[in-house]
Amino acid sequence: MGSAKAWLSAMRLRTLPLAVACIAMGSFLAAFNNVFNLKIFIAALITAIALQILSNLANDYGDSQSGVDDAGRVGPIRAIQSGAITKSQMKKAMVVNALLAFCGGVATVFFAFDNPLFIILFLIIGLLAIAAAVKYTVGKNPYGYMGLGDIFVFLFFGIVGVCGTYFLFAGKLYLTTLLPATAFGALSVGVLNLNNLRDWENDKTHGKNTLVVKLGSPFGKIYQTLLIALAFTSIIAFVIISYQSIWQWLFLITLPLFIIQLFKIHKNKIPKDLDPELKKLAIFTVLFTLSFGAGLLLK
Repeated sequence: MGSAKAWLSAMRLRTLPLAVACIAMGSFLAAFNNVFNLKIFIAALITAIALQILSNLANDYGDSQSGVDDAGRVGPIRAIQSGAITKSQMKKAMVVNALLAFCGGVATVFFAFDNPLFIILFLIIGLLAIAAAVKYTVGKNPYGYMGLGDIFVFLFFGIVGVCGTYFLFAGKLYLTTLLPATAFGALSVGVLNLNNLRDWENDKTHGKNTLVVKLGSPFGKIYQTLLIALAFTSIIAFVIISYQSIWQWLFLITLPLFIIQLFKIHKNKIPKDLDPELKKLAIFTVLFTLSFGAGLLLK
């Protein structure tokens, strides 16, 4: 069944903090408005982690099918590519994680709602999230190979992830919630775009038409800057609208980290050298979320 080390590698645990931060962003907003509930938070967290692992396993499986994972791959060696896990084993693991994500989603909505309409609506959203996690690289016409990954990441990590989490606690939604959701969605797309900047040569060879492949590496670097700018602009707008304390500006301590990294990205000439920056950007996004949340709690 593959070694424990192989499975941990396939799960790509370094991507999990981003999924956790997505739930945390919505939860911080709930705490800011005094509607936080620990049971809902834990259930939503388990669901998000299961979805992220499902996405990672599906990505390993899908890219092995398409041939993207070959000797020319720049990033870490994948489990199927290395032979540590077979395609059959990976498919079974995907089913297990899909079931875990669905069960987590069911528990979450039953903790959150009494309204049958809300329960049905969020179960449908959960099924769509499971489908999106798989269809990124698996099946006919995977959307990740058509340059649509950015849109789906923005929607499911940003709008659906953050706003949906807040709605679980509050049972309602304010338009201002869209601003932190937009910020987190933009940073999540930034992680994907940086991954695509690293892999664009190999992706182009195998027909994985990401936005970077379609529009070029120079565009990808400008796009990265615009995503970071959108994230900070959105959060600044939220703070101005909902201002209660100077602590709400705490997230600005992370701005130099993003700026320094953008300079590195724009100066980069060798795509594989961007690999360490991926982990850094995920960490910066978590720090951004935690500092923003701390500022809300210290109101």
